[in-house]
Amino acid sequence: MGCGANCGGGGCCGGCGGCGRELWLTEGEVAFLMRFAQIPFLPVARRWDSETPIYLEEGDASLYSGLLQSLALKGLITIDYHIPLSGFDYAAYEGYPCRGSMALTAEGQRAVELLEIQGAEE
Repeated sequence: MGCGANCGGGGCCGGCGGCGRELWLTEGEVAFLMRFAQIPFLPVARRWDSETPIYLEEGDASLYSGLLQSLALKGLITIDYHIPLSGFDYAAYEGYPCRGSMALTAEGQRAVELLEIQGAEE
């Protein structure tokens, strides 16, 4: 994330919020972020008695639950159970009464752009 002109190369002046920040992502997190680069809004659901996000569109729902929680905690995606996707068929999510959507945050969009431009280091 870019620094302002006042930061100098030795550290941050405190005003830009992104200087020297490293973001550690797993392979799965990177892959899911790149999915948002192709599809900006994805479906999500949960049970009334749980905060665990459920994504049933591909593969193992329990794997995605952990990825989504991690990406949300890192501030890269937002999950909103009060905004369902218009026109999306939530039939697969019938057992989950809270149905909504998820999307990249501004920070998540910057991360995707950097991944597309610079790639990721191991």
